[in-house]
Amino acid sequence: MHSTIDTSTATIELPFKRPFDWTRMLKFIGGRASAGVESVEDGVYRRAIEWQGDDGTIEVMRHERRHRLVVHVDGALARHAGELAAPLARMFDLHADPREIARGLADDPVLAPLIEAAPGLRVPGAWSGFELVVRTIVGQQVSVKGASTIMNRIVQRAGKRIEGHPHEGTAWRFPTPAELAAADLDKIGMPTKRIETVQRFAHAVATGALPLDEPGADPERVKRDMLAMPGIGPWTVGYVAMRALRDPDAWPEADLVLMQAIARRDPSLTRPAEQRARTERWRPWRAYAAMHLWNGVAMETGLARGG
Repeated sequence: MHSTIDTSTATIELPFKRPFDWTRMLKFIGGRASAGVESVEDGVYRRAIEWQGDDGTIEVMRHERRHRLVVHVDGALARHAGELAAPLARMFDLHADPREIARGLADDPVLAPLIEAAPGLRVPGAWSGFELVVRTIVGQQVSVKGASTIMNRIVQRAGKRIEGHPHEGTAWRFPTPAELAAADLDKIGMPTKRIETVQRFAHAVATGALPLDEPGADPERVKRDMLAMPGIGPWTVGYVAMRALRDPDAWPEADLVLMQAIARRDPSLTRPAEQRARTERWRPWRAYAAMHLWNGVAMETGLARGG
């Protein structure tokens, strides 16, 4: 990591192993971004964040020539720039070795053409695991676009506008777990049961009962505790394990888009038991297999599908 700092701006550079598909990473994150909180424009990811009591904005882009991401940090946050390297590397899956992953998956004829089409595909993470879980619950049984609409309403109703913020696309703070647990979400466009699930989850994070974003938290315990909550099933936990807990072998159980994609690519795999047996062969990289299958559907249909 290389960094340069003045009082209110800093730049850090985060290396990655080639190949790295920055375009598809941004497309996936941008298609599911919390409107007003984070934005993807012209190859740049932008978000206002708070770190140890200091505020600022991060902008992340790919270096024009070198194999690294460039992160610009503005505001009081700049003095913590070095500490942001680890969570950002996690978010953008920079520790992954795409060649090793391809070696583990490319023998399978279902996945081989997908890996050839997008060799540097990563599993996009999230700046906030809490925010990601809320979006995942909101997104149960609705389209990617529909989930984004409801997330925007949640931000407007329970989040906070940042005074004097220069970027309209990132001028809101996502509500804290405590704020969301206490918010009035009546008539927000979600079934009452789902609102209860969101607020129950937010309360568990706010009280520390579910240590989702805490460093050193045991991911197995987080998964187990989430699964025990009414309204959160194996699909949600698998998806969250992929993107927030960073489990490279996580698999969103019974994902309809994935099941259809597998059956379409190999017509002998139509029954769930057969599909499950096939996905077992993709260990320990099932999260990457899921991304490749979703990406294949997105390439064929032009629609953001999956997650």
